[in-house]
Amino acid sequence: MENVKWVWSYIKKYKFRICISLIMVLVASALSMVSPYVSGIIVDRVIKQGHREILFALAALMIGATAAKAIIRFTYQINFEKVSQGAYMTIREDMYRKLQALDFKFFDTTRTGDIMAKMTGDMDTVRHFVAWVIYMVFENAVIFIFAVILLFTINWQFTLVLLLVIPFLGWAAIKLANEVRPTFSAVRQQFSRLNSVVQENISGNRVIKAFATEKIEIDKFDRENEAYRQKNMDSANVWSKYLPIIDALAGALSLTIIIIGGILVINDQISIGELVTFNSIIWALGNPMRQCGWLINDIQRFNASADKIREFFETETSISNTEQPAEEDIKGVVEFKNVSFGYEGEEVLKNVSLKASPGQTIAIIGPTGSGKSTLVNLICRFYDCSEGEVLIDNINVRDMELRNLRAKISVAMQDVFLFSDTIEGNIAYGVPDAPYESVKWAAGIADAHKFISNLPEGYDTIIGERGVGLSGGQRQRIALARAILKDPSILILDDTTSSVDMETEFEIHKTLRSFYNNKTTFIIAHRIASVKNADKIIVINGGTIIEQGTHEELLKQKGYYYNVYLTQFGDFDAAAVKEVG
Repeated sequence: MENVKWVWSYIKKYKFRICISLIMVLVASALSMVSPYVSGIIVDRVIKQGHREILFALAALMIGATAAKAIIRFTYQINFEKVSQGAYMTIREDMYRKLQALDFKFFDTTRTGDIMAKMTGDMDTVRHFVAWVIYMVFENAVIFIFAVILLFTINWQFTLVLLLVIPFLGWAAIKLANEVRPTFSAVRQQFSRLNSVVQENISGNRVIKAFATEKIEIDKFDRENEAYRQKNMDSANVWSKYLPIIDALAGALSLTIIIIGGILVINDQISIGELVTFNSIIWALGNPMRQCGWLINDIQRFNASADKIREFFETETSISNTEQPAEEDIKGVVEFKNVSFGYEGEEVLKNVSLKASPGQTIAIIGPTGSGKSTLVNLICRFYDCSEGEVLIDNINVRDMELRNLRAKISVAMQDVFLFSDTIEGNIAYGVPDAPYESVKWAAGIADAHKFISNLPEGYDTIIGERGVGLSGGQRQRIALARAILKDPSILILDDTTSSVDMETEFEIHKTLRSFYNNKTTFIIAHRIASVKNADKIIVINGGTIIEQGTHEELLKQKGYYYNVYLTQFGDFDAAAVKEVG
């Protein structure tokens, strides 16, 4: 019932249309009784008693009732389809909004295929329930009630005998519902896994080609596909076991009518026409009885899919606004106070403290996995620290309005993502109404204007998904231009120039210095050339700050930074090192 209540919350705004449609179902169901009833009259009054003068009127009545029923059915089916499409659109929009509200932790632990399965296959199942199952359940129930009432008016004893089959039908329906639901849940879960394999294959296609692992990937897909087939077969085996029972019960009604009805006709307890009416009504009832199994099947499919969608909606995010978030304009004073953070219980940052002011450039260097990116992620509040505070302008980021906070921060990430759009559209992603000249200006600072201008379509060049068709360095420069155009108070460059050559990197940082002027800038890099001009260089290792100072100060300390410097420059700049020392 919880799933029905949930779906009702989306369709109740269409309650007038639904009520009108259900009334139409009542009328159409009543009209479906006309032909069986009139058939009996034709047999008794026209054929047996010879009242041929009423044949035309009775035939016209049957034709009219059938035509009216067809028109009414078409109308309410379209109505329910409109309701289902409206609910479908609203649920999808709500799911997408929910997706935008979820934090990094959710995306770190959830497969893309699982999300796509919920937003496609599970959503289609819910739409099918609203468009077809709801009215079919009501229609079949109403036809059954009308049929029983009509049968009782003809011969109540005969009707009671026929109704003895109902408890057996109910038993089969309940058994089917209880056994088939877990199998549908298993089918949906396996479909998510299959989806994930396909999605990962598409995303990692270049790696697969490079390592010539196509056969391994095919085998992996075949295993998941076989598991999906088996889950579907498990489900089919359950309902295939009960559907023949339901069909047999429907057939038993016809056999009962032939035997008992024939005896009653012989004993003059009912007329042949009444027997024809009985038989016609039972024939009309046979279809709803047979559909009972399919409807239970569809209802349990709906329950399995609705469970997964509701579970998605109930996913909690640890990153959200407080009841009264601060929305002050951000100047850019960033301070870490005794900050610690861990992923899944593994400590990544330990008691980190540092401060940066507008106009300052803070460079962060350290070995892979030392916590550099994690540190700047806390500024944007992609994650919350487990201990300590991250402050901006003396306000804890937890107390700041998220949209306002992130609107004042630009991040050029190491893992560049570009959209399937023009180059201009990608650069202007954070500022959609930016004029063309501003886009060119940002590209110029990122040293991207020259290569963009050399492309056949220039800034109107459509780039493939994730920037396919561009080199790694070109993608990084477009991402950097995107961050620059936003003109933020806080700029974060996370290994943004790792894929460009040293000469280009030098030119980029030289141009960027004027842009840093009034901004709080954080640069994460592995190259000394990228960080040596920073106002302060932070060396992180093992989640803690082990060294900090200017380039010259760190060389004098002859610690980690000094060793990295020697590794990158060797004897080439040995004289400079000695001079500093």
